Amino acid sequence: MKNIKLKSFMASVALAVSATAVSAEEVKIGMPAWTGAQAIGHLLGTIVESKIGGKVEYVAASNAVIWQAMDQGKGDIDVHSDVWMPNQGNFADKYIKERGTVAFGNSYVGEQGYCVAKWFADEYNITDIVDLGRPEVAAAMDSDGNGLGEMWIGGHGWASTNANQIKTRDYGLLDFVETIRAEESVKTARVKDSIDKREGYAFYCAKPHAIFSMFDIVMLAEPTHDPEKYKILQPGDSENWYSESYAASKDAPKDVQIAYSLSLLDHSPTIAEFFSRFALDAQDVGDLNYQIDGKGREVADVTKEWMEANPDRVDAWLGL
Repeated sequence: MKNIKLKSFMASVALAVSATAVSAEEVKIGMPAWTGAQAIGHLLGTIVESKIGGKVEYVAASNAVIWQAMDQGKGDIDVHSDVWMPNQGNFADKYIKERGTVAFGNSYVGEQGYCVAKWFADEYNITDIVDLGRPEVAAAMDSDGNGLGEMWIGGHGWASTNANQIKTRDYGLLDFVETIRAEESVKTARVKDSIDKREGYAFYCAKPHAIFSMFDIVMLAEPTHDPEKYKILQPGDSENWYSESYAASKDAPKDVQIAYSLSLLDHSPTIAEFFSRFALDAQDVGDLNYQIDGKGREVADVTKEWMEANPDRVDAWLGL
């Protein structure tokens, strides 16, 4: 009987120690401003807190800051919640290939392009990106009377925004279109307003994204991706990145995934193992985005609901 009680006591101690070790794990999740990154970041955090018992902190930061912090491995930021490749290829080359301090999670396929409202496309016969350079189309997108149509090309600090600035130049649009850099929420509000007022508007768009469920929009055709006609440099690559870049074809399909600091293997190995198994697909992300942007729900509520509705997938990510 004493042996049984002793074994039971030791088992309880072991469980307590194990629970303490797990709960001691923590992670700081880098959160860029766009909705997909917010949704994925909060889903990671929800699972870490609810299933692993870890401590989570969300850190709003740009791509460059997140990658640098992951490389330093000091725990300031441990994971990037939504890496689009090859958009962030300069960071991946430096910190994954060269320095070996960061790793990718599992990827899904995304697509980038340019969109307009369907009514606008139908009324002005807009099917191709170069149609935005037709004078009557540009005039229909000119809401401030400066002679140039407005076109949102992305948020501040996004690698894709710089790429879009290059592409609009090399598609011959800059004599007709004014490129706008602003937060994604500003773009979404402007798309809604332009549809309500029947005003022309063009904007950078990517799949998966809630905007395809929120509004009746179409993605414009572009020349098929040609590596010979697509060379994108970023400010970190060269001080003359803009003049040295050239892009006159559609982006290649994108690999989208999380990236995490390998320093997690030392201070939070259970979380690191979870990140290595974590895998969403484009439909998952599109659904999360729609619940947040389309229905205006709180991101924490949406991610908790998703986790509870997908127990088998979550358990598989946790190795259960």
